[in-house]
Amino acid sequence: MTENLIKHAAIGRRDLMKSVAYSAGLLLGSRLLGFGPSVAGEPTTVNMQLGWIENGDQLGEIAAKHLGYFEQEGLVLKIQPGGPNTDGVAIVASGRYQLGQISSSPSLMLAASQDIPVKCIAIGKQQHPFAFFSLKKNPVRVPADFRGKKVGIQATGVILLHALLVKNGMDLKDVEVVNIGSDMSPLLTGQVDVVTGWITSVTALKVLGPDRVTLRLWDTGVKLYASPYYATTETIRSNKDLLMRFMRATARGYGYAYQNPEKAVDMLVKELPNLVAADEIQGAKIALSLAFNEATKKNGWGTMDPAVWQDQIDLYSKLGQFTKRTPKLDEVMTLELLDATQSSRPQFG
Repeated sequence: MTENLIKHAAIGRRDLMKSVAYSAGLLLGSRLLGFGPSVAGEPTTVNMQLGWIENGDQLGEIAAKHLGYFEQEGLVLKIQPGGPNTDGVAIVASGRYQLGQISSSPSLMLAASQDIPVKCIAIGKQQHPFAFFSLKKNPVRVPADFRGKKVGIQATGVILLHALLVKNGMDLKDVEVVNIGSDMSPLLTGQVDVVTGWITSVTALKVLGPDRVTLRLWDTGVKLYASPYYATTETIRSNKDLLMRFMRATARGYGYAYQNPEKAVDMLVKELPNLVAADEIQGAKIALSLAFNEATKKNGWGTMDPAVWQDQIDLYSKLGQFTKRTPKLDEVMTLELLDATQSSRPQFG
């Protein structure tokens, strides 16, 4: 997948404070804008707000769209693009769209901590693709190897580095942080010892070549979810059926993609012709291995573990990321939609 890391790693407070300001003015509208059922026989439009510009991360949704899964649920899916100047959480919180998807789970914890009433309803990737890349001549294979290293990272990703270090008995003083953009060439030129990115960013990672050493954030003990789906508490309460239909169709789309990645990518490239098919196939296989694992084999696509969420909340509280208050678990996530669609979500892994 070819997502821009800077867009996807924006998990800090800056965007959250924009959400607070935006939703404070518009939240009342969510009570007035309800999403009622469509006229009998007509499909209902469901809008999903992204935190980024539509790309290969929507493989399952696009497959479901092309295969008629949304149509079978009486839905028309409209994917609303995000980007660096779009605050998706605030838009969904305002009631403008029925649900959204954001890159990383901490964004929803931070929203809840600021009294923004959105909850995670399902997980797109069971393990976060964020990773640290080094070279074989100076490898970082385990957290202890970070000591004394120069880490090239975007400003928005420093919190993830900090979380890794604290989780493993270190702190930011044990490394030298070098702010870089999305370009990974500083690793090749020796300016830094480590760079960061998503393991699904196949095109961006090509520059590092075969000597790349990968250490995933998840494998360091920082267990964050990626690509969570979320909706407001009001939509979950008053429009549960629509969300269930969306989840069933989307789950089927990802199940099809898991079993037929090349065919799914063909559909993806037809929808988004700017993407490179060969890269997307490679990236899709990595992403699908994160979307389906032992947890989904047992509980189906989209499942999530409250214990993983609580561990995230505790870690971010320890890091001082919640400036107003530490959110409660049931303010951040709900299993209601997953439980209601249990029999309809594919159990692969």
